[in-house]
Amino acid sequence: MYAFVAKTFTKLGYPTYIIYPLAVVKILGLIAIWTKKSQRLKEWAYAGFFFDLVLAISAHIAVQDGEFAPAVVALVLLLTSYFSEQYLEE
Repeated sequence: MYAFVAKTFTKLGYPTYIIYPLAVVKILGLIAIWTKKSQRLKEWAYAGFFFDLVLAISAHIAVQDGEFAPAVVALVLLLTSYFSEQYLEE
């Protein structure tokens, strides 16, 4: 699995040494969103996922590999989650 991800990261122009730290940060972001311990931490987690997905979309468009659709779907789902949670809290 690492070899596939490393190949993709290389193709997109990202260094492979960020694969594991990025995975850890994503897991911590999910924990921050699911536990709802801190509103500020949850907002930062949503922001991190947003920037990650926007950069993924732009990287796929830049290399013209046509693989940006899953990142677009994930971005739409992220925004839906964020705004539905904001609506439900009021």
